[in-house]
Amino acid sequence: MIVVAGEALIDLVPQGAGALVGLLPRLGGGPYNTAVALGRLGSPTAFCSRVSDDAFGEALLGGLREADVDVSLVQRGAEPTTLAVATIGPDGSAGFSFYVEGTADRLFSAADGLPDATKAVSFGTCSLVLEPGATAYEELMRAAAARGVFTALDPNIRAVLIPDPDAYRARFKSWLPSVSLLKLSQEDAEWLGGTPREWLASGPGAVVITRGGDGLTVFTRDGRELSVPGEPVEVVDTIGAGDTVNAALLHGLAARDALSPAALTELGPDDWTRLLRFAARAAAITCSRAGAEPPYASELGGL
Repeated sequence: MIVVAGEALIDLVPQGAGALVGLLPRLGGGPYNTAVALGRLGSPTAFCSRVSDDAFGEALLGGLREADVDVSLVQRGAEPTTLAVATIGPDGSAGFSFYVEGTADRLFSAADGLPDATKAVSFGTCSLVLEPGATAYEELMRAAAARGVFTALDPNIRAVLIPDPDAYRARFKSWLPSVSLLKLSQEDAEWLGGTPREWLASGPGAVVITRGGDGLTVFTRDGRELSVPGEPVEVVDTIGAGDTVNAALLHGLAARDALSPAALTELGPDDWTRLLRFAARAAAITCSRAGAEPPYASELGGL
């Protein structure tokens, strides 16, 4: 089982030019999208979070169940659901403003423990920024890594939520010894100010960087650097594309029985090339749809 830990929220997505044109609520949040994408790909998945008791929260749980994601690790709260208001650029790129004060997901408390069947845990996005939940997720990450569980991290930087960038960058570096696979966008890498080789030296077995339509690149601990191009597609928006990449990578690693820190370092160039191409195809399908709508296994070719 792959456990995805982090926030679930509602994206308000405009349906035309202008900030207030037909805002449509969509189920979202980076970790939430990753969990749904994994479920649709057929990986046994559980979601670990805190979700509101309100109507949005019920809809979020419904989306997880529809994707066959286990919700037994989800905490509930009476506070409202976090909202993210999207703006879509001419090229389909998405930006967000957030309404997070007093919302349910940021009050996540440290879990009692992970299911015995847990093979990997995925972390990222707002949940590692907003306290007090951020500390609880960090504790879960460190505890999982100490047990030898495979951990994946996608920081998915939302700079508007980070009051002290230097403190966050230092905190990010402190996570790396507990991370097996680091995935981030080129924009995130530039904001963080480090390099893949520096990050690899701190702990991860591999670093995957997404470059939008230009594709994906993996850097491995043994010095390899492999890239694949993006899949041509008519972009509606990019919401959930990076989350789909997360899910595709984890799904592909599970299919190769490589969800362990040791097995990750043993993957060869052919394995990585096929895995990156699979992730690129999956992300392209998500970009062809409005909002975070990752593909089902039946829409993708083999691994």
